[in-house]
Amino acid sequence: MAMRVGAIDCGTNSIRLLIADPAGAELRDVHRETRIVRLGQGVDATGEFAPEAIARTRAALVDYADLLRAHQVSRVRMVATSAARDVANRDDFFAMTAEVLGAVIPGAVAEVISGAQEAELSFRGAVSELDSAGAPFVVVDLGGGSTEIVLGGSAGVVASYSADIGCVRLTERCLHSDPPTAEEVADARRVVRERLAPALRAVPVEQARTWVGLAGTMTTLSALAHRMTAYDAAAIHLSRVPRARLLTVCEELIAMPRRQRAALPPMHEGRVDVIGGGAIVVEELARELHERAGIDELTVSEHDILDGIVWSIAD
Repeated sequence: MAMRVGAIDCGTNSIRLLIADPAGAELRDVHRETRIVRLGQGVDATGEFAPEAIARTRAALVDYADLLRAHQVSRVRMVATSAARDVANRDDFFAMTAEVLGAVIPGAVAEVISGAQEAELSFRGAVSELDSAGAPFVVVDLGGGSTEIVLGGSAGVVASYSADIGCVRLTERCLHSDPPTAEEVADARRVVRERLAPALRAVPVEQARTWVGLAGTMTTLSALAHRMTAYDAAAIHLSRVPRARLLTVCEELIAMPRRQRAALPPMHEGRVDVIGGGAIVVEELARELHERAGIDELTVSEHDILDGIVWSIAD
């Protein structure tokens, strides 16, 4: 059997697994899965991981370890992003990952990666299947705690920036009512513009021709924009959403009460509380990319940092 590898991405909101067989220039998916564990719950306020958040993450990781074992994975790489960079009790989290993963692959443990590393991995995973005629690409990986903005082409990454804003962080900071008040939404927009400003100074998005969106907020927005009655990853992958339709869906989500969002067929239950915050970030990005680069369409990719992590092991 060819080398079978496992990639695990642990973010602020979700923990994700990809088991794949690298074959030449392609990856063959064996298993791909997402669990919402909200590891970053309350981190902004307390500066540390809540014990119950670590427990939820451990439960998911134990299941992932069973899958790695069942699929006879020979190498694994687990990366932890925004949430684990600056918490006081991060050692508790890493000890847990060493115990669970080490039982399958001796010595395996999560590693914290920098925003620049995260950008490289996300970019490689996202654009590997795109036609190079669409380059330069601006890839936006909208997470729970941070948003990576990456510009690049066939030669790789030109510039990247990890903005300190994501759907969980924005929701916890600004969006307290159900549905959010006009004042809360206005405050959230101000925060997003503040946090995106340095990213847009660092990354010359004016050069971009194609906007590629990654992660759960983006894929859910595409599912809603295309009026899917169930979440269909194959149909969402490389789907396109015109800017006008994207903005309509975002506006509707921001204004909806929680119970209405929860009833939407493609909505993952763990995303219900934070999708409004994500929609505000997407709206602000859509406005900036339209004004700066004339981009009027979002391409959504299901392939992202997980695929980039698999390639990093295969290399």
